[in-house]
Amino acid sequence: MNTTRDKIREIAIESGIKNIGYIDNRPSFGDYAIIIKPSKEKIENLAEKIKSNKKAKQIFEKIETAPPVFINLYLKEEYLQNRIKDILKEKEITKKQKEKKKIQIEFISANPTGLLTLGNGRGAFTGDVLANILSRSGHKVQREFYINDAKNSKQIKTLGETALNKGTTYLTPYLKEKIKKTKIKTEDPGEAGYLLSKEIIKDIKKNTEKEFKIKFDNWFSEQDNIIQKNKHKKVYQKLKKYIYKKEKAEWLKTSKYGAEKDFVLVRDTGEPTYFLPDIAYHYNKFKERKFDKVIDIWGADHHGYIKRMKAAMEMLGIKKERLDIIIMQLVRLVKDGKEIKMSKRKGEYILLTDLIKEVGIDVARFFFLMHSNTRHMDFDLKLAKEKSQKNPVYYVQYAYARINSILKNAKNTKNKTKTLSKLTHKAELDLIKELIKLPEIIEDTANDYQVQRLPQYSQSLATAFHKFYDQCKVLDKKREKQDARLTLINATQLILENTLEIMGISQPKKM
Repeated sequence: MNTTRDKIREIAIESGIKNIGYIDNRPSFGDYAIIIKPSKEKIENLAEKIKSNKKAKQIFEKIETAPPVFINLYLKEEYLQNRIKDILKEKEITKKQKEKKKIQIEFISANPTGLLTLGNGRGAFTGDVLANILSRSGHKVQREFYINDAKNSKQIKTLGETALNKGTTYLTPYLKEKIKKTKIKTEDPGEAGYLLSKEIIKDIKKNTEKEFKIKFDNWFSEQDNIIQKNKHKKVYQKLKKYIYKKEKAEWLKTSKYGAEKDFVLVRDTGEPTYFLPDIAYHYNKFKERKFDKVIDIWGADHHGYIKRMKAAMEMLGIKKERLDIIIMQLVRLVKDGKEIKMSKRKGEYILLTDLIKEVGIDVARFFFLMHSNTRHMDFDLKLAKEKSQKNPVYYVQYAYARINSILKNAKNTKNKTKTLSKLTHKAELDLIKELIKLPEIIEDTANDYQVQRLPQYSQSLATAFHKFYDQCKVLDKKREKQDARLTLINATQLILENTLEIMGISQPKKM
């Protein structure tokens, strides 16, 4: 679906404006604005060029300037009315990217030492929704969970020691029960940990699909696919010209490729650090499985790993721009401004399953998605459990349920697009202005991965609809007016349905 922003850019280019900075949706200063890059030509002259364009006359009611860089544009009623027709033509609202890519999103990838916790929620739902967005944009997307289960890794050996009653590092009530049920016939900690991790991953997979409504296309085992097949050793050979010895260890010259310093690849004991199999894993993504773009979603403690991984990719002939890494900041569970612990079980984190039992999957998804991943997040338990319009999820879902109620009570809900000229009330036009934003939201999020736009947009859309409902009587005695408003409501339902579907949130018909 072509966006209004597309049309504005096309008109500006046709009008001979070469120094377009960007086009913004700014309701305080017109419906849209063209932001012009600094140039010798006056902003007023550029605005006049647009005014003389035939297409512009069909779309814009008014064009104003705000020197030195803004050309503010006001959309015509007729243009807005006609956009309803465009929306109703498409069941799935999209904004296809010109260049279609094979993209992999790797997310969650929690250590297989226990069930997923509150901290995994942000990355889990962000990754899932981002995959939805990129799929709708025309890309071929794969969701992947990377299992850190190498037998020689410290965490797997430690897990094995716990399984063999030689340690208590990961020991929780869940793990105690798991160890009882898992028949481990080995005394080797690495092997024991690996076998136990397989059982833990089964539970993570079950919870992920059933409770969190996330279905991964691939579960990739480090042990089975990297270590056992010696892929880390093969990548080591490819990196050999970038490796030097120091204090008996082997270092990779990552500082020459943008990292803050060099990093150890092989310890003085001859054992590889975690860095080598991680490089091999990414090499596998790009060179063996041929992904055009790879997106990793990592926890806040991995921020320092970004430059070194990109540096390693450059050494292997993979452009660093092909690897995008999103860092998710920390999450606290709060109530009345104070951090709380849901579980009193000693030594156990707040499980994501426990949170979802408390607030429901729709609320959990929405709340985790609301905030930019660059900011620390407080998950407000009191608000999340509120079953009223104070809760943003209920506020949005109530708009959808209200639409269904109106359509149920209407005798004839067939779209009557010939009556759309009757939509002239400010609340009607404001609602249409919100409806036409979704393809732009999809386009922007596909480019910069800021998924918080979707819950924010859904709230703005719900607000515009509730205002329309309060100010405009839908089931009107005037037949044409009623037909026009029912057609507008059908378009609103379609956009709201698409928005909720992308976020993985249900669309209740009644509340």
